[in-house]
Amino acid sequence: MTAFVDTNVLVYLFDADAPQKKAAAARLLSGQLVDEPLAISTQVLQEFYVTVTRKLAQPLSLSDARSVLEDLSELELVAVDAGMVFAAAKRNEAMQVSFWDALIIEAALAADCRTLYTEDLQNGQTFDGLEVKNPFAGL
Repeated sequence: MTAFVDTNVLVYLFDADAPQKKAAAARLLSGQLVDEPLAISTQVLQEFYVTVTRKLAQPLSLSDARSVLEDLSELELVAVDAGMVFAAAKRNEAMQVSFWDALIIEAALAADCRTLYTEDLQNGQTFDGLEVKNPFAGL
């Protein structure tokens, strides 16, 4: 099975202000915590680029961020389409999760993932067979 990685996990790889989360994210991405392939979406790539170039205390240069995008695009990549946007809007309305989190959930489900690594949703929560795991729980 494939596991989906949310933007926040990837951003911590470059956040010098959160060394424990940085280390946990590195272990996850290097395969030390999971042995399953990882997937992301085009939404994750977009959010990642904006966050690491504008919101970190020590932002990445634009060229460094672009280089990381190229590396990340080698993971299984889910292209967000209109159907996913509509499904996310429906999930947002029905389940009271943010639209952006709902879109992450829809992309993970589209990739047939059974695990979603994020700190934005409740650890252990499930959505149509997709289990949320917070890789930073217990830090």
